Amino acid sequence: MTQTSDNVTWLTQAAYDQLKAELEHLSGPARLEISRKIEAAREEGDLRENGGYHAAKEEQGKQELRIRQLTQLLENAKVGETPPDDGVVEPGMVVTIAFDGDADDTLTFLLASREYASSDIETYSPQSPLGQGVNGKKVGDEADYELPNGNLAMVKILEAKPYQG
Repeated sequence: MTQTSDNVTWLTQAAYDQLKAELEHLSGPARLEISRKIEAAREEGDLRENGGYHAAKEEQGKQELRIRQLTQLLENAKVGETPPDDGVVEPGMVVTIAFDGDADDTLTFLLASREYASSDIETYSPQSPLGQGVNGKKVGDEADYELPNGNLAMVKILEAKPYQG
């Protein structure tokens, strides 16, 4: 789980370890593998019409971008604990909201950086309109946020519990 504020990203130890392992893989074995692919494609001859070469170079560019992103993220990371179970919505919490106060129209999501999105639960960034609207609110509070069409939506915070995944 992460919380971003002024270029500092808060991470749990588990999230930090996961991202660091990805960086180490991309910087080591994956970098060697892409270099081998490029070299093998180079040996095939004319680079202007070599699809394998161009695909490998594109893959290398994407990989290097991810390495830079992870390096920057981890350099600015602050490792901390899971937020307290105090009913206050903050990054690292699983939040359940009701739209327009309708207890049947609810959404449960993890308020966290997209870097830590998982397939187990929908994730909303603290910087998203919904994330900004609910961040800092308490269970029972109402919050509004701006929809893509410019209208405001009202939600009620039903539950906020620390993420245990």
